[in-house]
Amino acid sequence: MFGILLGLIVLMALAYLGWSIIWVAPIAAGVVAVTGGLDLLDAYKDTYMGGFVAFAKSWFPVFMLGAIFGKLMEDTGMARSVAVAFTKVIGTKRAILGVLVSAAVLTYGGVSLFVVVFAVYPLALSLFREANISRKLIPATVGLGAFTFTMTALPGTPQIQNLIPMEYFGTTASAAPVMGIVAAIIMAVGGYLYLRFREKQLRDRGDIFVEPEDKSSLGDVEREPHFILSILPLLTVLLTLNLLQWDVVTALIAGILLIMLLNITLFKKFVTSINKGASGSVIAIINTSAAVGFGTVVREVPGFEKLTQILVGIKGNPLISEAVAVNVLAGATGSASGGLGIALEALGSKYYQIAQDTGISAEAFHRVASLSSGGLDVLPHNGAVLTLFAITGMTHKDSYRDIFVVALLIPVISVAVVILLNTIGIL
Repeated sequence: MFGILLGLIVLMALAYLGWSIIWVAPIAAGVVAVTGGLDLLDAYKDTYMGGFVAFAKSWFPVFMLGAIFGKLMEDTGMARSVAVAFTKVIGTKRAILGVLVSAAVLTYGGVSLFVVVFAVYPLALSLFREANISRKLIPATVGLGAFTFTMTALPGTPQIQNLIPMEYFGTTASAAPVMGIVAAIIMAVGGYLYLRFREKQLRDRGDIFVEPEDKSSLGDVEREPHFILSILPLLTVLLTLNLLQWDVVTALIAGILLIMLLNITLFKKFVTSINKGASGSVIAIINTSAAVGFGTVVREVPGFEKLTQILVGIKGNPLISEAVAVNVLAGATGSASGGLGIALEALGSKYYQIAQDTGISAEAFHRVASLSSGGLDVLPHNGAVLTLFAITGMTHKDSYRDIFVVALLIPVISVAVVILLNTIGIL
């Protein structure tokens, strides 16, 4: 037990320092293996790499195709077109809502979180300038739209945090739709009201819009396809995945082919975009596989059984222990998918058995696992948070407080609420 705790501390501390989880996870796994009495070399070559490779084998096609889909949406101008259309409808007077909705639509349509940041930031800057709102709120506004309810809560979202639990619970992307919708409402409404409160608070202090010194992240827009054409690939992925019940790989391929067909005049750029998307996906899948490998080693040491007993023994609804496990591990790794992968690799079969024994639906375990991955993951060392600050030119001092509220505190509250409603039989 001490070794597992020490391994988690090493993982979290080194990740917080900005060290890559690709080589930090094996070190943390080594700490767990040595203190757990395992042979260090065997634990790395067989146990750790076994979990690493198994996850990569199952999920690399989804990571790769998702990254290619997002990159093509970005490079063809389709992502920006969708964002612009929604901000025009909502208007500059509701700048925060416009940015929030734009980011949410793109994320729910399957565009990766990192692509969404690049696509929405120029629009956010323009809208916040018009509304004279402090740029300090841009990271939290984009984060609310991209890192919360569309990533983990809304039924059918093609984001990886909603897809990973399917393998462990035998569910679909639309698992526990009512629980997901309730959680999404809490996150979206709660986060928006908080941001409006902060907008007024900052304005009263005289903290208003100031032009950024570095505009290198804004980029040059060569073209902007029509909104109707631009949203079709997003709808294609959503509908084929959820209504037609296609495999996610097939759904993403359909979306990619449609993007290429609708932008056939840009065919010379396709190879470059696909190459960049595929290359970017490699780092993403390796990061998550590294985290899963750590979880595989944890599962093999004697102390794991005691850890399982403690977690599963948490009084009340077993969904509580699942939420605690996923949140803690997501926080330790600074990654929603990484923490989710570790937790379900180690405990997924146990929770599935509990679902069979207690009558609580496997769908509820799926949804709570997904929701819980989007809580403590956005601690200060989270990669998406660091990227968001880099693109917007903000710092932790400027904007982390607001990200903490909308992307950590409120999502954790939403999980607590849906578990409570499930416990008393409403959900």
